Amino acid sequence: MTIPPPIAMLAELTHRCPLACAYCSNPLELLVAKTELGTDIWTRVFREAAALGILQVHLSGGEPASRRDLEQLTAAASEAGLYTNLITSGIGLTRARLEALMAAGLDHVQLSLQGTTAKVADFIGGYKGGFDRKMAVAADIDALGIPLTLNAVMHRTNIADLPATFDMALTLNARRIEVACVQFQGWALKNRSALQPTRDQVETAKRVVAEATERLRGRLVIDFVPPDYYADYPKACMGGWGSTGLNVAPDGRVLPCHAAETIPHLTFPNVLDTGLAEIWNDSQAFNAFRGTAWLPDACRSCSRVTRDFGGCRCQAMALAGDPFAMDPVCKHSPHRAKVDALLAEDAPDGWTYRRMAAARP
Repeated sequence: MTIPPPIAMLAELTHRCPLACAYCSNPLELLVAKTELGTDIWTRVFREAAALGILQVHLSGGEPASRRDLEQLTAAASEAGLYTNLITSGIGLTRARLEALMAAGLDHVQLSLQGTTAKVADFIGGYKGGFDRKMAVAADIDALGIPLTLNAVMHRTNIADLPATFDMALTLNARRIEVACVQFQGWALKNRSALQPTRDQVETAKRVVAEATERLRGRLVIDFVPPDYYADYPKACMGGWGSTGLNVAPDGRVLPCHAAETIPHLTFPNVLDTGLAEIWNDSQAFNAFRGTAWLPDACRSCSRVTRDFGGCRCQAMALAGDPFAMDPVCKHSPHRAKVDALLAEDAPDGWTYRRMAAARP
């Protein structure tokens, strides 16, 4: 079988991050700095990515600005012919550093937005002063003419602020905003009940997004990722397993998606030992759920199979304990009752912040 190349690569440069977001989707066991790939290895990986046919690289983390060699990494990706997108909280960036990144070939910035006021944003991010620093960075991004996307993760605490969030995107001259309701993987699972929006909140959010999409057409592109648990059918996670993208973890392990390591029977090759093309085409992890032949009979015979490809394998693992199971979100799944039970849980008063102290050596 000929496997088309991935479109994008998520380069997780580090797990280090100054924020302590309760909705963090990074693994429970974080990697510390001494386990991170060096500049030379990343440079080789970027060249291999371009040779494989990848078009864009998302420089992410953690907070990628924690890497002192971020400018060198950006230059290496750009010189390899990749479109470079920096996904950042803004903490650790200055105007001078943004200018250096532009000179290195940075094409785009995605700036996370925890809230539209300092009180809310600093509370959600667990970092005092973070909002003011983010606004300063956003102003520098605008002044320098770097294309900007805002990433707004919405949950029970801030989803009612959607109108103000769109207003802020316009104020910051963002070209695009991604409104993504929290995805329950990694640390976010610890805070699921506290973060899960109510059904009424979700329905209101859908109406607000639909209205804003029409009203702001031509001024702001709005991408909306609704919460999985209230849906009748699953989303096509990653456009189908091993079909559109790959993730390289800070230590060099290559994953089909951000949460794939939660599936215990998979073995993930490392760029320290294996070339990216071989990993993409031949590895057990990337071929485990490719296509639809592995799906349960009910999924293979469903008219939606080429739209959702059976849904999310990591969600099936998290909720059903079986990555081969029908995605529990699907209304036809024998595990749907587990999702409904989670939605019926009372929300606690607070959440557990994520701290880098949880990192493993």
